[in-house]
Amino acid sequence: MSPDLKQNFAVTLYLLFSHNYIAFVYLTGVILSAFLSLTKPSRFTTLMLLGFLVLLFSFEYDKHIIEGFRQQTLNSLITITPHFRLQRIINVMITEIFPILFYMTGWILIFIGITYGAIKLEKSHKK
Repeated sequence: MSPDLKQNFAVTLYLLFSHNYIAFVYLTGVILSAFLSLTKPSRFTTLMLLGFLVLLFSFEYDKHIIEGFRQQTLNSLITITPHFRLQRIINVMITEIFPILFYMTGWILIFIGITYGAIKLEKSHKK
């Protein structure tokens, strides 16, 4: 393999990682939570799995889905007559409220899962 091809592979891997490192962390959480859910099912592992899935979706929504979804929604709802108020509501919902809602939901599910797991662990140690 030529040196420039090796360098191109290294740069490609670096750019892939630097663009998606948060998604890799969330995916690791999904894989670990799914494994734990399959081996030892509990509310803790289920909440963790759901939380990481929502966070992974939130990341992908922010990076890739927003613009197409916004444009498709505007094109299907506003056909001939311009409706500026509806357009503004759709823009705010899809580009500002949904991303925050997805992100908060994911972390809230993880927080609830950790809290539930800690309470359950504390109760089992008291016995």
